[in-house]
Amino acid sequence: MDIYFACSITGGRQAEAAYQVIVQTLEAAGHTVPTAHLSQPDALSMEAIVDPYVVFRRDIEWINTAQALIAEVSTPSHGVGYEVAYALSIGKPVLCCYLDGIPVSKMITGNTHPRLQVRAYRSLEEIQPLVRQFLQQVDLLY
Repeated sequence: MDIYFACSITGGRQAEAAYQVIVQTLEAAGHTVPTAHLSQPDALSMEAIVDPYVVFRRDIEWINTAQALIAEVSTPSHGVGYEVAYALSIGKPVLCCYLDGIPVSKMITGNTHPRLQVRAYRSLEEIQPLVRQFLQQVDLLY
């Protein structure tokens, strides 16, 4: 499956280790992650040189063609919020995960959309099972 991965870029990179675990988990399971580069330490500099219009069109197309979206939402990000809302609006299943104890927007945690799952993790080791469980549920949809 194609899975769109969303994470903070300009808002902060505090959860970068989690980003890498998510992408590695997806790729190890054989999924295609067009945004895998966003988990890397040089993501900010790589994306800084791309025209905003190009980023918007590219990312919307990637979401349109993905079977699901997984977002790490520990670090607030306007872009990630937009991507989550857009994916839900076109019927994509979405997993938002975050480090337990970090305040997350109530627009995410209070959302009862049937295709949205919001899950906290306490350690990097807890991320893989969250991602795998979500992917099993997405497989049932397709």
